[in-house]
Amino acid sequence: MYFRPRLIPCLSITNRELVKTTKFKTPKYIGDPINAVRIFNEKGVDELCILDIRATIENREPDFDYLSDIASEAFVPLSYGGGIKTIEQIKKLFYIGYEKIIINSSFVNNPTLIKEAVDFAGAQSIVVSIDVKLDFFKNRVSYIKSGTIRVDEGPIELAKNAEKIGVGEILLNSINNDGLMQGYDLDLVKQVSESINIPVIACGGAKDIIDAKKVIEEGKAHAAAASSMYIYYGRQKAVLITAPTEQELIDIGLYKFEY
Repeated sequence: MYFRPRLIPCLSITNRELVKTTKFKTPKYIGDPINAVRIFNEKGVDELCILDIRATIENREPDFDYLSDIASEAFVPLSYGGGIKTIEQIKKLFYIGYEKIIINSSFVNNPTLIKEAVDFAGAQSIVVSIDVKLDFFKNRVSYIKSGTIRVDEGPIELAKNAEKIGVGEILLNSINNDGLMQGYDLDLVKQVSESINIPVIACGGAKDIIDAKKVIEEGKAHAAAASSMYIYYGRQKAVLITAPTEQELIDIGLYKFEY
């Protein structure tokens, strides 16, 4: 038996530019998203996650024309999140080539939309994103609208609600760890993963594939999403889009055969 957890590059875009944030703030221009997608095609990654980090804040719908351009260049499965408010938008995203839809703010503001989406596309195609930040008292609290609005429910409660509605996966983001390249919030990921029976994709803080291994083995995540580790190289954080090889993942014991 071959154990092969998913490693997912997560690309943040705004105004048709590829950017990288730190703690969900100060987006830094990195390059052209379509060029990045082409490179990841060559690297043979499992899938790609595209997030428009300003769409909801700016109260605009997904940029369908540009997202269609991205999809036409991608030879791997795509997921998308950002600015989604209606079932018509969701259907259009599937139509132009996206296999999974990621929903954050609308999950809290309009859970009926999630039910509609699951009924239309199936649980495996709908992902709820939960963004988490530590408050002054070190409690983990949940946010929507790109980390700008706090909600009453904590991450575990939101994850359980998403599972009840019927979504297929949770994308769990640590706002505190975003962009720091100091590792995932393992405690957060483990707590949420052990509270539900659907897969959790961990995101926020990965420096390298060792961090990915830790969040899967120690945090009990089903998949590891990351941005910085695929975009930056070296101490000076030079921009170099890359991905680990299959052999590198086998060598560290992340991919392995089980007899």
